[in-house]
Amino acid sequence: MRRISKVINWYFRRNALPYWLILILDCLIIYFSAIFVYWLFFRGAHTLQHFYMITNIMAVYIAICVVFFRIFSTYSGIIRYSSFVDLQRVAMANMCSMLVCIVLHYWVYRWPSATFEPLTTRHLVTTFVVATALMCAERVLVKVLYDVVSNKEVAQNVLIYGVSDGGVALAKSIRSQRPVKYVLRGFLAPDRNYAHHRLMGVKVYIDHKGLGKVLKEKKIGAVLVSPIRTREFREEEALQDLLISNGVKIYMVEQQVHETKDGSFAPQGMVLKEVSVEDLLPRDEIEVDMESVGRELTGKRILITGSAGSIGSEIVRQVAMARPEAMMLIDQAETPEHDIRLMMAKDFPDIPCETIVTSICNAERMEKIFKDFRPNYVFHAAAYKHVPMMENNPSEAILNNVYGTRVVADLSVKYGASKFVMISTDKAVNPTNVMGCSKRICEIYVQSLDLDLKQGKQGKTQFVTTRFGNVLGSNGSVIPLFREQIKNGGPVTVTHPNIIRFFMLIPEACKLVLEAGTKGNGGEIFVFDMGKPVKIAELAQRMIRLSGAQNVEIKYSGLREGEKLYEEVLNDMESTKPTFHQKIRIANVRQYDYKEVCRDIDELIAIAKQYDDMAIVKKMKDIVPEFKSNNSKYEVLDQK
Repeated sequence: MRRISKVINWYFRRNALPYWLILILDCLIIYFSAIFVYWLFFRGAHTLQHFYMITNIMAVYIAICVVFFRIFSTYSGIIRYSSFVDLQRVAMANMCSMLVCIVLHYWVYRWPSATFEPLTTRHLVTTFVVATALMCAERVLVKVLYDVVSNKEVAQNVLIYGVSDGGVALAKSIRSQRPVKYVLRGFLAPDRNYAHHRLMGVKVYIDHKGLGKVLKEKKIGAVLVSPIRTREFREEEALQDLLISNGVKIYMVEQQVHETKDGSFAPQGMVLKEVSVEDLLPRDEIEVDMESVGRELTGKRILITGSAGSIGSEIVRQVAMARPEAMMLIDQAETPEHDIRLMMAKDFPDIPCETIVTSICNAERMEKIFKDFRPNYVFHAAAYKHVPMMENNPSEAILNNVYGTRVVADLSVKYGASKFVMISTDKAVNPTNVMGCSKRICEIYVQSLDLDLKQGKQGKTQFVTTRFGNVLGSNGSVIPLFREQIKNGGPVTVTHPNIIRFFMLIPEACKLVLEAGTKGNGGEIFVFDMGKPVKIAELAQRMIRLSGAQNVEIKYSGLREGEKLYEEVLNDMESTKPTFHQKIRIANVRQYDYKEVCRDIDELIAIAKQYDDMAIVKKMKDIVPEFKSNNSKYEVLDQK
C-alpha cells in the first residue's frame, strides 16, 4: 500500500510524466500498433525476419511522426489535463505523419531492387487509425484516473440551472477546474422542451415537484446558476425555497475586471459567488453605458461629499475606475473615511486623492477646499438619512441636509464646477417625515438655483438631482439589521405585515447616478425605475430560510414615526418624462423662484438654530405644502 501511495503521490505532483516519457509512450503505441496490424492481416504467416524488417521500417516512420508531434505539440501539455483540443492535435499529427509515410512508402517500394513489401498502404492507414485511437484512449484514461483519485472526497455534487450556452460554458468551466471543486450531476431547465434529454452525459431535470427526491438521492450540495439565466432564476421563488429547505447552496456567476496597461478596466473572468438575499430579489438587470460615462469623467477633478457612506463609497470606486485627474473625498465619519483612504491607496494608487474629515456645514473649511481643489464635478451624497432619527432631531436635518447642501451648491457656482449632482431619495415624494421633507427642500433649492443661473446667464454650473429608493445592504438598512437579528437567534423585527419597499443594488444605483449626472443638462430631477416592490415581511422570511436558522420568529413592532406603509411609485408614466435611459425618467415638478426659496431657507435655518421642533416642522410644511406627517407628533400641525 505504501508503494502504491508513493506512485500516486509521484504522479499527481506538478512535475509528473515529463515530456520525454509522453513522447516514448506515443512512439511505442505506434510501433506496437504496426505489429498488431501486421499480425491481424497475416495471422500465422510471419517470421522473425518479417518483424525485424517491420521494426526497421517503423523506426523511420516513427522519426517522421516525432517531427509532427513537435509541430502539433502533442506531448508538451500536462496529459492529465488533456481536453478535446489536445485529442484533435493528436489526430492531426498522426494524419499528417500517415500521409508523408504513405508517399515515402510508395516511392521506396516502387524501386526495382525492392523485392519484398512487408507493409502495404492499407496496413499503414490501419496502423495510424489504431495508433490514433490508442493515443486518445491513453489521454482519456489518464484524465479519468486523475479525476477519480484527486479531491473527489471534498468535491461537491452540483446541478446547473440553465441549459443554453451559458449553462454549457459553466459546466465546461467547472469540469476543467483543478483541483476539482464541483461534480456535475445534472441540469435544471426552465424550458420544458428539454424534458427527457441528456446533456454532457448527465440528465436534464424539468419537473420541480420531484426535484426534492433528486437532491437527496444524488446528494446535491449546490446549484450553479447560468449567467444568462439569472433573471429567470430570481423569479423561481418556489424553486429557491425548495433548494433552501433542502440545505442546497446557490451560486451565481460574478464578473471580475482587471486594469489594463492603458489604465482602463476590462473583463478578467467569472467567479462563482454564493448568493445572498439581495441576489434573489426579483428585478431586471440594469445596463449602463459606463464607457461614455467614463469619457466624461476621465481627466476631471472630482469632489465627493459623504464619500464614506454606502452610496458615496461606491461612487468613489466607480469614479476612480474612470481615471480622473484628481479626487477630493469628504466625510465627517473618521473611521469609515479612513477605510476609503486605505481602499484608494490599495486599488487606485496612481490617482491623486485626498481624504478630508469635516462637515459640509463648516462653511469656512468647505470654502478653503473648493478654492484649493477647483472641482469640475461635485457629487453630493452627504446627508442624514434615518427617518426616526431625523423625526426626533429636525434641527439637525435642516442644518446638515439643507444648510450643508446650500453651502456646497453655492461654492460649486463660485468656483466654477461644471456639474453638481445631488443624491436625493424617494421619501422626498409627497413626504410624510422630516427627513424626506428636508431632502425635498434641498431639491427645490438646487433646482431653483439652476433656473436662476440660466435665466441670468451667470455661472456655468449645471445642477442635477437623482432620486431613488432603498439600496440593498446600505448602512442601517433592513437587510444588515435582519441578518444580525437572525445571527442572534431572533426575533426579526418588521414594522408592519403589509409594508413594502422598492430596492436596488448599490452598484446599479450608483451607475445610474453617474449616467444621469454626466448626461443631464441641469435643472432635472431624475427618478429611477426601481423595479418590483418587495414585501418586507416576505423578505425577512426568505432571509431566515436562506440562513438555515431554525425557530426564528418575526415580530411586528408597528410603523415608526414618519414611516409610510407604501412608498410612492417613482416611475409613474403620468408624472415623469422619458430620458436617454429606459430606467431613468425626469420628474414633472413645479418650479420655484430662487429669491423666494432663499428667503424661506434663511428663515428655516434661523428657526432651526433655536431648536424648536414644532416651529421648524411648521416652516417646513409652509415651504413644502404636500408634506403631511404620518404616525408622528407633528400630525397636529396638519390638523391646524
